Amino acid sequence: MLTKLERAVDAWGGSSTLIDHWLESRRQLLIHYCQLAGLPPYEGNKGELPEEAHIQQFCNLLVDYVSEGHFEVYDQVVSACEKNGEQSKTLAQTLFPKIAGSTDAALDFNDKYTNGVSDDIMMELDQDLSHLGQKMEERFGFEDRLLEALFQRHSEAS
Repeated sequence: MLTKLERAVDAWGGSSTLIDHWLESRRQLLIHYCQLAGLPPYEGNKGELPEEAHIQQFCNLLVDYVSEGHFEVYDQVVSACEKNGEQSKTLAQTLFPKIAGSTDAALDFNDKYTNGVSDDIMMELDQDLSHLGQKMEERFGFEDRLLEALFQRHSEAS
């Protein structure tokens, strides 16, 4: 996921302050996800459960990221796609509902892990992180397709 993010930053970084901020938010979310999941290069504490404060911090970043997408970025991207013609508008209308599925997964994860967690719930963390990671990777792919459509259209207009 981090490699795909680097490609996104290379492709669209610098095109707008909003997109730059959004991609940086994605980077921070992915770093915390990898730390929480014990993925490379953050695999130091194998066999130990993460601290609740670290889970809380990740959940805050997660909710901020999905909220920022829905309430700031998507509106502007979809609006720009609508201005770019029917093909871009149709793509945006097709992708937006697909993105909503990952929002539900993110909010479910947040609800489960933010109000104090029992040992039983903590034992489900790896499985829940895996499921969330899959949903977020899908989301990032859909978001990147939106940005690609927007970027291509702007490139053609230049």
